[in-house]
Amino acid sequence: MSTATLLLVCPDQRGLVAKVADWLYTHAGNIVHADQHTDATAGLFLMRVEWELAGFTLPAEQIAPTFAPLAETIQARWELHFSHTRPRMAILVTKQDHCLYDLILRQRAGEIRAEIPVVISNHPDLEGVAHNFGINFHHVPVTAATKPAAEAHMLALLQQYEIDLAVLAKYMQVLSSDFLAQFPRVINIHHSFLPAFPGANPYHRAYQRGVKIIGATAHYVTEDLDEGPIIEQDVMRVSHRDSVADLIRKGKDLERLVLARAVRLHLNNRILVYGNAGRPGVGIRTVIFD
Repeated sequence: MSTATLLLVCPDQRGLVAKVADWLYTHAGNIVHADQHTDATAGLFLMRVEWELAGFTLPAEQIAPTFAPLAETIQARWELHFSHTRPRMAILVTKQDHCLYDLILRQRAGEIRAEIPVVISNHPDLEGVAHNFGINFHHVPVTAATKPAAEAHMLALLQQYEIDLAVLAKYMQVLSSDFLAQFPRVINIHHSFLPAFPGANPYHRAYQRGVKIIGATAHYVTEDLDEGPIIEQDVMRVSHRDSVADLIRKGKDLERLVLARAVRLHLNNRILVYGNAGRPGVGIRTVIFD
């Protein structure tokens, strides 16, 4: 069953659900999923609606231009996605392989609906993993001196492979604001329950603090390190008997699960990112329509 999915955010106002539903009804749309949320503090309305394309009176290429006048009337920011298109995903790695293996295996099992044409790494260590699965591998070394040229090379690769989403599966480099301005669709996995222990070596710092819970966080990447909009998080209890090595081992299990969930939510078009009306200290948030 081919479907179309509409994601929109707009100022809250009366009759929004009725207006969107009436537009769909006018074109014989059969809704299969619908969800909405109102952020009263920000004064925003957020909605996800999915409908069957079979029997819909508009061809796919006419849906966006036909919906645009209504979107303008309600002052909406919106996206339109189709289930019959398969996004193309690049995986960026350094030396750790657990998240890379997990994403590839889930994609091969049909759990992740995407193509994975390329793996990019700042080290050559995982080339064999990519090639074992028939995936192109590119080694792009990065140093402080070569970072601008390295990022330009990576951007060219993302364009060459027509990538829709880049996933940092333990890619231990910070992407520059220039890179993100040209390619903002990036998801990262951080090995702590943010905002606790951002930056490097969170397991070592968690051990030093004697924490009883460790976590993992998947978020969209922004120029502010580990402060991008959060997509998914999970935690696990630990004890005084656990060493740093134990925390790392247990944390890797969380990282696999949390990153896979976040990637799946993104690919299934279940995330809306929105600003909170410019309120100081609030920042950018996500609504997850799961």
